Amino acid sequence: MAAPGKHPEMRVWQERPLNAETPPHLLAGADTTPIECFFVRSHGPLPEVGGSPSLVVDGLVGRPLELRLAELPARFDARTLTATLACAGNRRSELAALRAIPGQIPWGAGAIGTAVWSGAPLAAVLREAGVRAGARHVAFLGRDEASGCAFGGSIPLAKALSGEVLLAWAMNGRELPREHGGPLRALVPGYVGARSVKWLARVTVQREESRNPFQRDDYRLVPAGREPGPGVGVALGELPLNAVILAPADGATVPAGPLAVEGWALSGGGRAIERVEVSVDGGRAWSQAELLEDRGPWAWRLWRARLALSPGPAEIAARAWDSSGTPQPPDPAPLWNPRGYANAAWPRARVVARA
Repeated sequence: MAAPGKHPEMRVWQERPLNAETPPHLLAGADTTPIECFFVRSHGPLPEVGGSPSLVVDGLVGRPLELRLAELPARFDARTLTATLACAGNRRSELAALRAIPGQIPWGAGAIGTAVWSGAPLAAVLREAGVRAGARHVAFLGRDEASGCAFGGSIPLAKALSGEVLLAWAMNGRELPREHGGPLRALVPGYVGARSVKWLARVTVQREESRNPFQRDDYRLVPAGREPGPGVGVALGELPLNAVILAPADGATVPAGPLAVEGWALSGGGRAIERVEVSVDGGRAWSQAELLEDRGPWAWRLWRARLALSPGPAEIAARAWDSSGTPQPPDPAPLWNPRGYANAAWPRARVVARA
């Protein structure tokens, strides 16, 4: 299967709704991801947004707004930033290999991408509307429908006012593509992709978290042994510290001797990646990787290492630390959960080195 407008090597998990993953080799060596290689996560058909669409801002505000999308660039000063978006289920396949996770897309490590986004800071829009006392959360509602309702979710008010959250209309210097939420989407750096609601129609300031089913019922971290359901577990927010090996691929045959290993590391909350280490013996001995260009607090950090492989099988592992001093957990088994979210265990690539 092929995804229209996407690289022919994208892995299409579903055509309707469109869900497509980026192969690791298309991410390697590129600190920003071309639009044609950027993963697609959809819950329903891509909506048709015609005419002169507007954005409604309401709830606990002093002045409810109805803003024509075409007027947003002239009405608000644009901000441009580089940010990584990652699906909450990225690396789910590794958890599913331990225990079945039925009914979920078996994403590998390619439900992630980094782009340069432009749009109006949500904080500026909320300032114009005037946030009232008692407000604690800001909810987003999209124009797409899945399972009988429009997709939505919310973030804490403090995050919404922090300046980096955008109402984005451009991606990599181009008009925001339809499959990525055009003409307007929320862009919530450092949070799971589900909170960056696409095809944005409404922003509501409120006291409580969103009651939208995609926040109340889904995108929640449910403990192993519990059945998912409304309000069960914790609503997903900040991304965990994570790293992935992009090259060599798991299962590859490589020449013995010097080997280039590449990957990315990312942490939520704007925390910086401080160190990445790589092992060729499954984690007994480690070498420090080189961190490549720093694209800012909301973007992944690419890394590379040059190691030596003896002939035979080898297990390459990686681990990252962020500015909080937090390391990645080595084992995915304790991270297993019924929906396969937030896998942040050490990545591993098992290869065979031939003399």
